Amino acid sequence: MGQVVAQPAAAPLAFATSDQGSQQYLTFTLNAEVFAIGILNIKEIIEYGTLTEIPMMPAFIRGVINLRGAVVPVVDLSARFGSRQTEVARRTCIVIVEMAQVVDDAEIRQDIGIVVDSVNEVLEIPPGEIEPPPSFGARIRADFIQGMGKVAGKFVIILNIDRVLSVDEMAQLALVGARLPTEEGNDKHGA
Repeated sequence: MGQVVAQPAAAPLAFATSDQGSQQYLTFTLNAEVFAIGILNIKEIIEYGTLTEIPMMPAFIRGVINLRGAVVPVVDLSARFGSRQTEVARRTCIVIVEMAQVVDDAEIRQDIGIVVDSVNEVLEIPPGEIEPPPSFGARIRADFIQGMGKVAGKFVIILNIDRVLSVDEMAQLALVGARLPTEEGNDKHGA
């Protein structure tokens, strides 16, 4: 698996905000729409490579990858948003995002990969150019949207990555998926 962009773990901290209070966002394309994630959540971007599929997982969990000896789950954002799975193409890549979760008063960090059609660029968006999420009309859940950034006369959907990649919610969905009988009715108890 070749690396497209690699950043040392501490690198994003150096350019998180500018003097004007703008925040930097990585923009990417998914189903012909442009989305953005705050750069502080992103560890690196890698080429789409071989994934190991995990049985009985929801459709939006593509599998896991071995990232320098660590097992990293990979989420297909298109499927997570309720659309079809991403078709792998030449520019398809995996963005490695670091998530933090508090368990028993201890912060646990988990890397999660997200599959995107292509990565565009890093943009600086001033807070004054970010509108609140729309109350209707979005093709994804409203709680997944942090805001709408205005960039060059167009809107960029800024994702609330903590909601999109909620470890607790994804674990609950995986448990529900594991309990469902197969389509043919061939569950352990025989249907």
